[in-house]
Amino acid sequence: MQQTNEKSGIGKAQQPILVTGATGNVGRAVVDTLLSAGKTVRAAGRNRDSVDKMFGDRVESVSLDFTDPSTWAAAFAGVRQMFLLRPPQLGKPKKQMLPALEFARGKGVEQIVFLSIQGAEKNKVVPHAAIESWLRASGIAWTFVRASFFHQNLSTTHLTDIRDRNELVVPAGNGATAFVDAEDVGAVAAAALLDPQAHSNRALTVTGDEALTYARIAQILTAELGRPIRYARPGAIRYVLHARRRLKMPWGMVFVTLAIYTTARLGMADGLTRTVRDVLGRDPIRFDQFAHREGELWAPQPNVGRSRR
Repeated sequence: MQQTNEKSGIGKAQQPILVTGATGNVGRAVVDTLLSAGKTVRAAGRNRDSVDKMFGDRVESVSLDFTDPSTWAAAFAGVRQMFLLRPPQLGKPKKQMLPALEFARGKGVEQIVFLSIQGAEKNKVVPHAAIESWLRASGIAWTFVRASFFHQNLSTTHLTDIRDRNELVVPAGNGATAFVDAEDVGAVAAAALLDPQAHSNRALTVTGDEALTYARIAQILTAELGRPIRYARPGAIRYVLHARRRLKMPWGMVFVTLAIYTTARLGMADGLTRTVRDVLGRDPIRFDQFAHREGELWAPQPNVGRSRR
């Protein structure tokens, strides 16, 4: 574990790139890509022990809580570039995140690559829009990585529904969604940090090659897992109750996900781009490839009831 020190005297060439949310699916991909490029990485998370466990001495580890000013100085010391991820439980960015970003600007941060969502420029309800607006006016060089819906949401947020109850509970109706793999998104974000001149003050919408309905997602999972996965199509109220009671989502995350799924239901989430090919020079990862790669995550666990309750 490397230590962070504001007076370390690190030369400009060795200034660390700060990666927030480093232990998440996208953050981990950003860290791995930057390390492969020979960069010094300061990996941040609310739980520093989790960062150390994941990366060991390959990174500088630091605790960062956007709502705790006592963690800011160590995290932002000597940083000129950073990858910014909004923690899903922080649904009020003006109060919960912008003070930390103001502090970072005062400490000399010059470039922020922000993980946003597809369509944030049109959907002012989602918290990402407020962060984008602040960054545009901040004087800091920015890149918005506007990701479409992650494959990994099916193996994290909706994991227990699929694994334990063989159902996918999403209020998206028959609308198609442009899916993308977190590894592709992380690699694009890292590319923006590695070549700031090419990507500064640009919004990059990152999707895969496929816009899939959730009925089709259920079919792919059924084929891969060898058991029927049912697509449930709840209304908004039922979804909110399910998210709170079954998935234990905080309220902020409930409303953000409801807005995202409503966008899909209205047919506004199926736009595809070539960003992965243009930036990375390779094909994006498909959902069936992801499902095959991660299939063990949805394997039934013993002593877990699968009836709907």
